[in-house]
Amino acid sequence: MGFNIAVDGPAGAGKSTIAKRAAQELSFIYVDTGAMYRAIALYFLRHHVCVEHSEEVEKACDQIQIEIRYENQEQQVFLNGENVTAFLRTEEVGNMASVSSAKPAVRAKLLDLQREIAQKEDVLMDGRDIASNVLPGAELKIYLTASVQPRAERRYQELKEKGTLCNLEEIKKDIEERDYRDMNRDVSPLVKTEDAVLIDSSNMTIDQVVEQILKLYQERRNSL
Repeated sequence: MGFNIAVDGPAGAGKSTIAKRAAQELSFIYVDTGAMYRAIALYFLRHHVCVEHSEEVEKACDQIQIEIRYENQEQQVFLNGENVTAFLRTEEVGNMASVSSAKPAVRAKLLDLQREIAQKEDVLMDGRDIASNVLPGAELKIYLTASVQPRAERRYQELKEKGTLCNLEEIKKDIEERDYRDMNRDVSPLVKTEDAVLIDSSNMTIDQVVEQILKLYQERRNSL
């Protein structure tokens, strides 16, 4: 049984960047659950699956095989044998993932895989419902958030650096809509569990947040 760290929070709070860095520092396996949901979203987009039709979603999920491999400590996501890691960070895929991840068939598809990885390894897993649903027994739970403005600015810079045309106001609107969907969906909504430590990264650097997570880990490890 590994030591499990669950990191939850809204889109754009820096979860993936921070979780990846913290996992490297701790020599933990980093599990980016968002990338798994994005892989399913990519399949839905490629095959024009209507996510409002439950039967269609269930049939599509039966055709999907997600595999996680680690190459040089980097998570690679395979969709039906194809490495799709490079295609997962577009706004289109992210918005589809926000909608499709609320579907029970999609969540059921990935839950067993996520728990199986955590059972075997020391993992740092990030997502929307890790502490509340995927790993309720995690030894350390963190809720990482930030206000909408800095989250939008971070995403804007990230897209600009990739050469993607983008609009800051549209990104803000997307984030607000995604927050609403994530927090109000019927299945496994985004919540801060009572035993999770709140970290607001609005005015913190990545290094400062990583340092705080490492400190929390040492405190929790020493108390066990």
